[in-house]
Amino acid sequence: MSYSFQGDLTLGHILSAAGIAHSDALVIRHTYNSDGLASEADLTDEKILAYTRRQSHRNKIGARPPKLWLSFIAEGGLRSRFLTAHENHGVLETETTSDHRYFDLRRSEALESLRSRLTIEWSRDPVNWAKRGELAEKFGVLEIADPKIKPFPGFDSVLIDYPTLGLVIEDARFRDWRTALSAVQGVYLIVDRDTGRQYVGKADGRERILGRWREYWKSGHGGNVGLRDAYASEYVAPDRFQFSLLRVFGPEVPADQVNAAESHFKSALLSRPFGFNRN
Repeated sequence: MSYSFQGDLTLGHILSAAGIAHSDALVIRHTYNSDGLASEADLTDEKILAYTRRQSHRNKIGARPPKLWLSFIAEGGLRSRFLTAHENHGVLETETTSDHRYFDLRRSEALESLRSRLTIEWSRDPVNWAKRGELAEKFGVLEIADPKIKPFPGFDSVLIDYPTLGLVIEDARFRDWRTALSAVQGVYLIVDRDTGRQYVGKADGRERILGRWREYWKSGHGGNVGLRDAYASEYVAPDRFQFSLLRVFGPEVPADQVNAAESHFKSALLSRPFGFNRN
C-alpha cells in the first residue's frame, strides 16, 4: 500500500516536520548513466556516496554548498524517489583535481524512515539536477510508500549492529524478525567492533532472544556487570556493538542445557580472560 498526494503536501512540509532548515538542504536528482549509477543495482550506500561526493567544477552548487545533501533518483518524467542523505563537511583539497572537487560527505540519518519511500515531483522549468532547499521546498509529494518488510534471514545469518538492533525492536519492517526472535531461547555474542572484545550471553525462559536484546537497546549494557563496569571505567559505546546468535533452542528446552551451551562458548571464545564476561 502507498499514500498518494495531489499537491497538498510538499517537500518543504517534510523538511520542516523533520526539523531541517530549508536553507541547510541541497536537493539532488541523480539519473542513471554509465558514469556512475548505471542501474538500480548501483543504488547501494557505497556507490551513491562515491558518485555524489565527486562534483565537476562546472556544477553550479556554489563554493560552499549547504550542510545537508538529499539524494533522489529519477524514475521517469519528473518523478524522483528519495535515496539517502549526507552531511557535507567541505571539500577535500588533497583529492581535488583539475576536473573535479571531492567532498567529505558522511551518511546522515535525516529522513531515514523515508528512504526509498518518499517520491516527489521535480520542477519542470528548469529541470536542474540540484536545487537549494529554498527552491526545492515547493516540490510536491507524490507518494509515501509503505515500508518494505525486511525478511528474517535465518538464525545462522543474524549479524546486526546496534542501530539496526533498534530497528529490529521498534520498526514495523522487522516484524518477521521479532516473531522469530521471540520464539527461541539461545546463546548470543556481542562484539566491540573497535577492540574485538566479546561478550557471550544467554536468553532463556520467558525472556527469549527478543526480550533479552530489548534490554540492550534500552540501556546499552543490558544490566551485564562486565559491560556496565566497562562503561564506567573506559570508553565503550554501544554503537560499536555487533550482535549475532551462536546457538538457538526451542522454548521447551530446559535451562540447564542453555546454561551449558553458554559456558561452552565462553570457554571456546575466551570471553572471560579477554572479553567482557565476568563468570
